[in-house]
Amino acid sequence: MEEKSIQSLGGEARAKSLTEEKRSEIASNAAAARWNIPKATHEGTLQIGNTKIQCAVLQDGTRLLTQSGFLLAIGRSRTPKAGTGATVAKVPTFLASTNLKPYIDNDLAESTNPIKFISSANRTSFGYKADLLPKICDVYLKARDEEKLLKSQEDVAKKCDILMRGLAHVGIDALVDEATGYQEVRDRQALQKILEMFISKELLKWTRRFPDEFYTEMFRLKKWEFPTHGTSKPQVVGHYTNDVVYDRLAPSVLDELRRLNPPDEKGHRPHKHHQWLTPDIGHPKLRDHISGVVALMKSAEDWMQFKKILNKVYPKKKIGDTIEMDFR
Repeated sequence: MEEKSIQSLGGEARAKSLTEEKRSEIASNAAAARWNIPKATHEGTLQIGNTKIQCAVLQDGTRLLTQSGFLLAIGRSRTPKAGTGATVAKVPTFLASTNLKPYIDNDLAESTNPIKFISSANRTSFGYKADLLPKICDVYLKARDEEKLLKSQEDVAKKCDILMRGLAHVGIDALVDEATGYQEVRDRQALQKILEMFISKELLKWTRRFPDEFYTEMFRLKKWEFPTHGTSKPQVVGHYTNDVVYDRLAPSVLDELRRLNPPDEKGHRPHKHHQWLTPDIGHPKLRDHISGVVALMKSAEDWMQFKKILNKVYPKKKIGDTIEMDFR
């Protein structure tokens, strides 16, 4: 009992020493864990035209527009009815009017429930998935085009028209990522997925991957004399191979290969780069790329002409580029 009392006193003393902000954070984290409420990892304000909307990205990458920001964006009251913006039928008030029902499909109806989350200020908040905004705008604009709008909905339709013009060339997720700073995290995650697809966790057994014609064409274009049997190729050939092949497979693949396969004291790498590529994606992609490169080599008169064509057909990859994964 005495020991328990001392522990209790220690806990009380610790609680008193915490700032109000820290106590709020601890309580918020405990509540979030208990009720499985997601937390916002990034928050910000995005601007579409003259409209500013508070937004957030959750731990699982879900992009949200805060409920108040969403409602203000479409010209509604920032305070939803019943605290969550949903009616008994789980349809938010801004879609509950009978005249809008013909323009609401099942997928849209099921995606309109507000999401509860913990903000960075450790407050319970509500938001809608960001991609709901253009869908809601589309409902109002379709109703307007068919002259089905109520008089009370005309201002909302005007707001939606402005928003859709602002979204015409930029995706809503991209805007949220930029506003919250999540784009850096998104890019890192995308890069990690790419590397996981291309780079093997174990060194694979050596198998010939580069055909002779790849090197004979390289030497022809460089105006070099091809080495006789038993004579090694100049070390610069590896540099050119990295440039025209590995650096163009996928973003940062060459950097990762260099990390996994560093040179020894004499400057020689202990393994071939392709031994670190995955057999299901890395090797097929390498095969197809080499085949395409050789075809371009054969069509060129010299190295400079080849590189000009290569840069157009196979530009070096950066994060966000589309990578073809069909290896049939």
